[in-house]
Amino acid sequence: MSKVCQITGKRVIVGNKVSHSNRKTKRTFSPNLFKKKFYLPSEDKFITLKVSAAGLRTINKNGIEAAYKKAKAEGLLA
Repeated sequence: MSKVCQITGKRVIVGNKVSHSNRKTKRTFSPNLFKKKFYLPSEDKFITLKVSAAGLRTINKNGIEAAYKKAKAEGLLA
């Protein structure tokens, strides 16, 4: 499975590692992902999502139902 948040869509980005002598080499920045189980009362089942820390904050703020519906509309969930 890829390193993509299923709620916010955050994914791996590429940047430069800069040494003390200012040399630049490519590196990756990974999102802070967690595998979490959530209960959907409307469908009466548990779902497992790969969410970032920002995705967890979104779920806490808006609720799992609203976040799940928006992510499905944006095509982030398979």
